[in-house]
Amino acid sequence: MINSNGHSTQTRSKNNIPNEFELEYVNEEHVKAFFKALSEDPESDQTEHIAAVTDFMPIRQRVKKKKRIPGEFEGYSYHIVRYPLIFIIFSIILFEVLFYILIRQIVNFWEYFYQWRGISRILREVMRNTNNYEEWIEAAKQLDSYFKYDEWKKEIPFGYYDYNLLKKVNRDLKSLRQEETNENLHKLKNLLQDCVKNNYAGVENTRLYSHSYYGTKNIIEEYVDKVTESLEFARNTKLLSIKDKLELFKNTYKNYGRTALCLSGGASFGYYHLGVVKALFDANLLPTVFTGTSAGGLIAALVCVRTDEELEQVLTSELNTRLTACSDPITTWVPRWWKTGARFDACDWSRKLQWVTRGSLTFMEAYERTGRILNISVISYDPHSPPKVLNYITAPDCIIWSAVIASAAVPGILNPVVLMQKLKDGSIVPYNYGNKWKDGSLRTDIPVQSLHMHFNVKNTIVSQVNPHIHLFFYAPRGSVGRPVTHRRGKGWRGGFLVASIEKFLKLDLSKWLKWIRDLELLPRVADQDWSSIWLQKFEGNITIWPHSSFSDFFYILKDPTRERLESMITSGQRVTWPKLRMISNRLRIERAIQKGREELRRELRRQRYPGVDNQRKGDYRRNNIDELQDYNTSNGDDNDKHLEIEKVTDIGPNSDYSNSLESSSDNISYISSTSDEEYHEGQDDSHKFLLSSNDPHIAN
Repeated sequence: MINSNGHSTQTRSKNNIPNEFELEYVNEEHVKAFFKALSEDPESDQTEHIAAVTDFMPIRQRVKKKKRIPGEFEGYSYHIVRYPLIFIIFSIILFEVLFYILIRQIVNFWEYFYQWRGISRILREVMRNTNNYEEWIEAAKQLDSYFKYDEWKKEIPFGYYDYNLLKKVNRDLKSLRQEETNENLHKLKNLLQDCVKNNYAGVENTRLYSHSYYGTKNIIEEYVDKVTESLEFARNTKLLSIKDKLELFKNTYKNYGRTALCLSGGASFGYYHLGVVKALFDANLLPTVFTGTSAGGLIAALVCVRTDEELEQVLTSELNTRLTACSDPITTWVPRWWKTGARFDACDWSRKLQWVTRGSLTFMEAYERTGRILNISVISYDPHSPPKVLNYITAPDCIIWSAVIASAAVPGILNPVVLMQKLKDGSIVPYNYGNKWKDGSLRTDIPVQSLHMHFNVKNTIVSQVNPHIHLFFYAPRGSVGRPVTHRRGKGWRGGFLVASIEKFLKLDLSKWLKWIRDLELLPRVADQDWSSIWLQKFEGNITIWPHSSFSDFFYILKDPTRERLESMITSGQRVTWPKLRMISNRLRIERAIQKGREELRRELRRQRYPGVDNQRKGDYRRNNIDELQDYNTSNGDDNDKHLEIEKVTDIGPNSDYSNSLESSSDNISYISSTSDEEYHEGQDDSHKFLLSSNDPHIAN
């Protein structure tokens, strides 16, 4: 907004935060540098580059004849049989896909007209049309009561978890806290180290949450309560030494791991991710680790560069005013596609994305600003190079908007682009010798292995909107918060025979696709092997599949209107609400562990370096490190080796160590980690990522 004096002003919210939709971040110098990097002659130096601006046509008129690449198949039989085999296999695949669609429609009609009748249909419609999570919980409880799933929750025996072991653990966690003695506390410490593990005794088996609409068995809810209470008890007790507490929380962190939210690609289907994020945000259940690919990378970047107050502003339907990537008219993009082989212009996207990423923020700058860890998957233009996951560890100075563009560079839609990195003086230059990158979902839509390696992620929440695999999500035994109604949850969706046919068709389709891939029968279109788009791992520990419609395909490369975006956000929220109870149970324990590690680190600093604790946010980030080292050297205490603790990743934006790097195997001393932690000291009282076990959003 411009005032009468000609100065730029912004409308501010009640929290004195500028209106996000009125802010502008475009840096034309950075756009020019990006354009220059894209247009550089790939043969101007000795560095190996791609030899085409587009996947479909070369840069120059004169095209040298390709040399035979070593390793290409030779022999007459391969070239004679290859295309007839492809024709036969694709004919089988087409028949099986059509038969699969028929099976799915039969199940849909049977469920709609036979299973959901009378009171059950009325209750389901009430649940489907709820406007917030609290209303959904009430509707879900009514359905649980109607189908008598409440009785199932009270029953302890069940075939998908070790209920005998869990009963003993719950009993001991309670009894060991009744009398606070050294013996009991050490037993409690050992018990917590044993029982606080990922999917301990099968308590995180999705089958335990797919037999009711809300919650799970009471004994599992009791386990979560007892564990969080015991961790808090161990953290606050005076009878355990700092060494014992550090050992406890370090081991439980490694064993239990952390949760990541993974947002898939899917073009304009990706706007359903906004509803998933909003549902988690409203319930205060957003993880601190995010990964996104293509459209998912756009939404992940939008979230990870903004604080909670700023997110509250942008997670609305008004966001459609900033989602204008497809705004070019047909008279503009058709000539562009004919000339360059791509519908969209990367430089135009770089301007529009700078609002999404709040300017040219890097992965490290975004992490320091919000404490959220952003990961974006890209693959090199070279077909033999492995995929790369960009984050504040692997590419700290890489500019986020260039990574988002690269992650959306699907051949024919957007040409491969150069990643950019920011220098200390604020200028930007090509990253990694100017090599070009494209859409990571072509090979790794959900980079689970990288997340585990860098950030100890052992639990993934996947929001999956890829249109080419949406059809094949069926869940014959129900999914989290969506039990099968057949035989009151004890049957198969559509009956056993139909479910077995559905499973057979999916496995047979996968078999043919793997055969095509392994025999390398599929031609390389646009110099890209497309077989991986069907054969990746598309699911996580919890998978959220927003309900899309056939009409969505007509808008797959169009910007959303305000009404359409509102509908997509609402749809994303409603399919996320059934998963929140399982997510909250997991995060309650995660956050109890994280809070313990944070408070112990603060206490350790207060004991060893009392002068540092009085430092507040300001210019102290680096200026006391020499003093701390001199203090440590002058004391020369060799008995403090037990105080060496693992350097961990973030606890949140206001944590004491949210700038430190992850180390999954090596322990480093406190003195070496202090230098990167001082910046956030003094902000922990306002910490919003660390919720106690009685937080109202989690306790619901």
